[in-house]
Amino acid sequence: MKKKFNKKKLLLILGALLALIYLGGNAYLVNYAFVRDSATLGASAPKKAKLLTADQKWLKAQKTQTWQERSADGKLELKALYLPAQKQTLKTIVIAHGYRENNLQMASYIRMFHDLGYNVLAPDDRAAGKSEGKYITFGWLDRLDYQKWLTQVIQKNGSDSEIGLFGVSMGGATVMMLSGEKLPSQVKAIVEDCGYSSIKAELGEQLSAQFGLPKEPILTTASWLARPFIGFDFKDGDTTKQLAKNKLPTLFIHGSKDRFVPSEMVYENYQANKSTKELWVVKGAAHGMSYYEDPSAYTKRVGDFMAKYLK
Repeated sequence: MKKKFNKKKLLLILGALLALIYLGGNAYLVNYAFVRDSATLGASAPKKAKLLTADQKWLKAQKTQTWQERSADGKLELKALYLPAQKQTLKTIVIAHGYRENNLQMASYIRMFHDLGYNVLAPDDRAAGKSEGKYITFGWLDRLDYQKWLTQVIQKNGSDSEIGLFGVSMGGATVMMLSGEKLPSQVKAIVEDCGYSSIKAELGEQLSAQFGLPKEPILTTASWLARPFIGFDFKDGDTTKQLAKNKLPTLFIHGSKDRFVPSEMVYENYQANKSTKELWVVKGAAHGMSYYEDPSAYTKRVGDFMAKYLK
């Protein structure tokens, strides 16, 4: 005797399978986005690769120091590269690196500021370079670590220190997120290059660009899955909300042909910021390429801005 076909039971099984596939896909995306070394960036543009290689070689020949700090939650040991200026100075630039990068990828900017006469502190963020950590926090928890790095600069270099903040890509977002916190009076100015307007917005852009997937409900589910591991709700990582509290003069830089962090985001960040501000959209520059398209023009624009406030 044949068993009666149970349509309701079949639908429940199919629904459960679809839910498992959906959650599995979300888990994959969380791992892809947040876990250290779970993905790699593509090769640099030839124009950048050639100059960066030369600058990294230069950096390795310098007498750098390694600084250490505990993360804001006390769980991780973080490392930073410190390069004193050739001529003793109280002026220091703190540099924040990009997504899935480390301070060595910032060699061109370290050299630029060193040539301009500044001390340079370039941390490895959580889950980057020589620092401990499994999960990338897209600048949100890193901003609290940078507060500690700032304190260390002042402790070591003196209360008369003058500090500028600089970051590219995720590093740009990091210093913008930091801008909304209570900062020492020694911090005088910020330059951000191609930072995103929020973690959620940037993840949504990459969902569409890399995987052809809709932003919702995936981002909501992913935020639930990620939170126990990364230690925060990534929807809280809103750069524009932090900039609304910023009191420091800020230079916003973005390439007009940026597709990784769409150039529209720089206008959102610029509008959100209520302090003294300047905007420089570099014509024809792709993501993180504004310096490499014209190092001289970039050095002059950034150098003039920092010199105006670090006196």
